[in-house]
Parts: sequence; structure tokens; C-alpha cells
Amino acid sequence: MANQSPTPETTPADTAMRPFSESLPMTLLKAREATMRVFRPILVHHDLTEQQWRVLRALTALEDPPEIAALAKETFILSPSLTRILSKLEKRSLVTRSPVPHDLRRSTIELTAKGRVLVETIAPQSEAAYGQIEDYLTTPRMRKIMAELEVLSQFDPGDMQQETSNSRGE
Repeated sequence: MANQSPTPETTPADTAMRPFSESLPMTLLKAREATMRVFRPILVHHDLTEQQWRVLRALTALEDPPEIAALAKETFILSPSLTRILSKLEKRSLVTRSPVPHDLRRSTIELTAKGRVLVETIAPQSEAAYGQIEDYLTTPRMRKIMAELEVLSQFDPGDMQQETSNSRGE
């Protein structure tokens, strides 16, 4: 599609994007990278990728062994990537897959004893990393940031469109 020149109704200011330094996705990525600089050495030391740790961490937090689709949703990892990650974790005997009794095409994932020991080994190091971040931000500020990010994570543009339609009586 060709660039349209501004018309009297749309001035360059109307069509310009906000400055790159004010891009929310980029700011979130910068914050993630700054955060991961504290955690990455811990993961490298234990020969884990960030995604593998995310899976192990999620499995620790979930009460029941999840099915792959639920684990994918929980970890924000696409199913094909998660399948590869699980295969590598299985080869290291950190997780096991068990078929769902009523549907053998599906399976649940569970930490093994070796996987739990690894998570328990990393946990104090992870908490120390959080301590570094909290020392930098202060605990109240960290809690405030986490609360605000939780609010942002609930944002769904579809909900906004629905609310707008409802408020107009549509």
C-alpha cells in the first residue's frame, strides 16, 4: 500500500508514531533483559535455557501435573517449542510424560525426583537474584511494579471493544 500524504484532516503529527523510547513493548523487553541478566548466569551454571527453567518453575507451582496444552498456556511457550523443550528435559530425567488414561493421545507432564532436586538447588540462587533486584528497586517499588504488570497482563483489546460497544448501547 502506497504512503498517503497528509490531508487537511490528517497532519503529520496525527500520523506520527510515538518516540521509540516511549514504546511500551520495547520498554518491557529492556526491563526483561535487565532482569534476566541477573538470572541467566544461574541457568547457564545449571545447563538450563530460560525456557527450560520456565517449564520447571511452572511445574513446581502447579498442584496437579498439567497436560501439554495447559503447560504451554501457563508458560507462554508455543506447543511445538514446548514439545522440543520437554524432550530435552526428559532426556535429562528432569520430567516425565504420562498418558492421560481416557485419551492416550494426550499426556501430562510431571517433575521427577531429579527435577525437584534441581529446582530446590536453584531456588536459593533464584531468591538471591530477586534480592538483588529488590535491593535496586526497593521491595515496595518491586511489589508496585509487579502489581501494575499483573494489571497490564489482563489487558485484552477484545474486552475494550466489547465495553465500548456496550457503552454505546450496541
